[in-house]
Amino acid sequence: MKFELEGTLLKMIPENEQEKAELNQVWTIIIGCVSEGKKLVPVGEYLPGIKEVATFNIE
Repeated sequence: MKFELEGTLLKMIPENEQEKAELNQVWTIIIGCVSEGKKLVPVGEYLPGIKEVATFNIE
């Protein structure tokens, strides 16, 4: 997955079929959050080279 940051816009660009399917799942979840007044909240830390997973909770 390729990520591009343009000002306040985050673009997520899938690079294969699996990533397209996964991005579709994420997109569906995020749209549901907006319509239900929920938000994604970061959990813990993302530290490149130490902790390679960025984790979020839906609240």
